[in-house]
Amino acid sequence: MALSQNDAHLLIVDDDERIRKLIQQFLSRNGFWTTSARDADHARRLLEGLDFDLIVMDVMMPGDDGITFTRELRQTRDTPILLLTAKGESSDRISGLEAGADDYLPKPFEPKELLLRINAILRRVPNSEDVVEAPKSLTLGDIRYDIERGEMWRNEELIRLTATEVALMKIFSINPGEPVSRAKLVEDLGRDRGQAQERAVDVQITRLRRKIEADPKQPRYLQTVRGSGYMLAPD
Repeated sequence: MALSQNDAHLLIVDDDERIRKLIQQFLSRNGFWTTSARDADHARRLLEGLDFDLIVMDVMMPGDDGITFTRELRQTRDTPILLLTAKGESSDRISGLEAGADDYLPKPFEPKELLLRINAILRRVPNSEDVVEAPKSLTLGDIRYDIERGEMWRNEELIRLTATEVALMKIFSINPGEPVSRAKLVEDLGRDRGQAQERAVDVQITRLRRKIEADPKQPRYLQTVRGSGYMLAPD
């Protein structure tokens, strides 16, 4: 069962006070618990004492920008991150996904679209309280992936996965050995259709391969199937 809005606590990080307050008020009216931070340093202090279910963060900020801060957070946290990027800055979007963001939303945006993106991400977050009948896992070389728990292990080391990476592994694990099209991946991730989102999926696949493959440029387990998409090929 995914998080409901009434359960989710969101952190809004934006140096523009007007935009920050508007986002916070809108999300609060839609049932979320919200806390705001004016920059990365402020967010760090909040994160020392609080856990959040999702972070909505602007890319352009004084001090550490959103992409740099996302990269830092991914060293220790799996909290889903939605980046707000300047309209037309495709390089920021790709860089943000490569840094570990789960999704991006170009400015200016409709508040309803922000709400849809947040809910789509929260639906992908695995619930640790789900009751499972028996653990199931896949072997990818020296990696073991626990399908039910959404956990990836290399020997005794837990590999950190973002919510989007967990969602991708879940999709691939349903039918291992069968290709999944990019369009299907976009649909199952709850994103809008279109080439931009398909390219975003390509970036997420690249990041996931770095965690799975001995040589990400010549993937053994997360393969590209020409004309069909991507396929997980476990041992």
